[in-house]
Amino acid sequence: MDDETLAEVVRGLADAVLIADADGQIVFWNAAAERLFGWTDAEAVGQRLDLIIPERLRDRHWEGWHRVMATGETKYGDSLLEVPALRRDGTPLSIAFTVSLVTKPGADKVTRVVAVIRDDTVRWQERRALNAELVRLRADPRLAEPSS
Repeated sequence: MDDETLAEVVRGLADAVLIADADGQIVFWNAAAERLFGWTDAEAVGQRLDLIIPERLRDRHWEGWHRVMATGETKYGDSLLEVPALRRDGTPLSIAFTVSLVTKPGADKVTRVVAVIRDDTVRWQERRALNAELVRLRADPRLAEPSS
């Protein structure tokens, strides 16, 4: 598959795809990222990832980012990372994503981070409601297991 065909496939995916350079500056933003976050490709490319990271989480994000850039290792290549994010209008959402690290040929230095992102807001809200219900039920003495 040639590079242009691959680029077209990635642009058309239903999941948001964004690519950032080693400094955390967005260099690619597909149509699904536009739909998810509300920023157009022209607005997002060239911006730092802070564009979608809630302010209260930025220090933690960049701490992890710098660790990954230094080590070239991430555990989120094959497991989902679930975090809060922001839409353009400031609306919070929950996202789930995996990342792929792109290294410079012949070197171990990370040059790009590719994130494949999905809106996880509804599932997160449902899981939160179920956990709250479980806590409520466990606290109800009428539902306690009879002692032997």
